[in-house]
Amino acid sequence: MQARGDAAEERALAFLVDHGLSLVERNATSRLGEIDLVMRDEAGIVFVEVRARASSGFGGAAASVDAAKRRRLQREAQRWMNRRFGDRWPPCRFDVCAFEGARLEWIRGAF
Repeated sequence: MQARGDAAEERALAFLVDHGLSLVERNATSRLGEIDLVMRDEAGIVFVEVRARASSGFGGAAASVDAAKRRRLQREAQRWMNRRFGDRWPPCRFDVCAFEGARLEWIRGAF
């Protein structure tokens, strides 16, 4: 499972870089959780959750980012932004890169 997740992160990173984003940090962790990829584009900071599923069963990869996971990611992003920028945050958004088999769906501004 971890190998699939690592491979998905590598593919997502390459895809996002090909689409003009630059890597700021990978696997940003704290006691609150982890953000898979922190990227930057012309609009600001992009927090990326990468999900991989073998198939679209049970709603698929994107649907696995449920309300509890979104709250954890938002708390971790807030901590990350405070640590990096203090009280002068640049604009940010949350994207999801969802893999179902080999297919990638990039959901910009997912939540």
